[in-house]
Amino acid sequence: MTLTPAVGTTGDWGMRWPGPEIGRVAEAAGCSAFCTGEFVDGNAYVTLAEMAANTTTARVGTGVAYAFARSPFVHASAMRHVDKMAGGRTFMGLGAGTRRMNEDWFAVPADRPLGRMADLVGAVRAYLTAPNRRPVRHDGEFYPIDATIMAPVLGAIDVPILLGAFNPGMLRVAGRVADGIIGHGLFTDRWWDEVVDPKLAEGAESTGRDAAALKRWGWVITSIDDDDPARAERDARLMVGFYVTVKTYDSLTSLHGWGPAVDEIRNSFRAGDMDAMAAAVPADMLESIAVFGSTAEARDRLAARRRLPELRFHSVPSFLVSPRRSAAYSESIVGLLGTTTTKGAR
Repeated sequence: MTLTPAVGTTGDWGMRWPGPEIGRVAEAAGCSAFCTGEFVDGNAYVTLAEMAANTTTARVGTGVAYAFARSPFVHASAMRHVDKMAGGRTFMGLGAGTRRMNEDWFAVPADRPLGRMADLVGAVRAYLTAPNRRPVRHDGEFYPIDATIMAPVLGAIDVPILLGAFNPGMLRVAGRVADGIIGHGLFTDRWWDEVVDPKLAEGAESTGRDAAALKRWGWVITSIDDDDPARAERDARLMVGFYVTVKTYDSLTSLHGWGPAVDEIRNSFRAGDMDAMAAAVPADMLESIAVFGSTAEARDRLAARRRLPELRFHSVPSFLVSPRRSAAYSESIVGLLGTTTTKGAR
């Protein structure tokens, strides 16, 4: 049996965690990393433990966990626990979330999110790099730490900390204090070139760091269906449309001149008309963001992207997509990007 790379695909690829069964197949086919998001029905660290228990070679991490919803101790202890399970294959992705989510959902303060995130990264790193039988200290404005932990359970571990940074301010924070970013699924080639790189560089230079060493990872919305490529396109449209209903992302849509289309998308969403919302997503918006259609079409769209993340996490649409269809999309991603088996060869 011979394993050969899938035709027409290059680069380091990963996936949003598709579950143990598909995850094991994907890893065997060459998937180099898995990440998990987080929402009310899925805890990032619980899923991270599941990923660690069901993989052997791929990197596993949160992509992202809600940063302010937990203390630095809770973030770090969860990572230490899973890093032992994964044999050092972990990474941590942290995202601020919106102010409304933090205050109304998580019941935590979210003022000054840039300073708060920078301080949190420092506090978490203090726990991750703490030596045995020595105090853990971090002189932070938001998260001051002075912990005397005498049990011999610490010792430094190497867990990269990446931020789910979108807008310029948080990108600068990532450049200053983090190991890189995990880009949002809405990121376009222009956003990477004109916003991400310059703002990361500004942040890195402000603290004498090398911007080129920062990791530039990110999600890519991907829906592939050879039997019904139009359905795959519609699901990609709905996912993109759902994302841009959030005003946080207006800076990206404004850069591309998509403001009028976004207004129409939001009006349709408020009216509960999902067909109209999908139809309101302009073709150039969809092509700039998502990989979709048949396998051949998806391969062409992937090749047409000028600027993809260094490690791209292909993520199936989650808005109004059933678990069964989500699994089928995940299998199609493996079919597009993974190795193919030549039967009969030795």
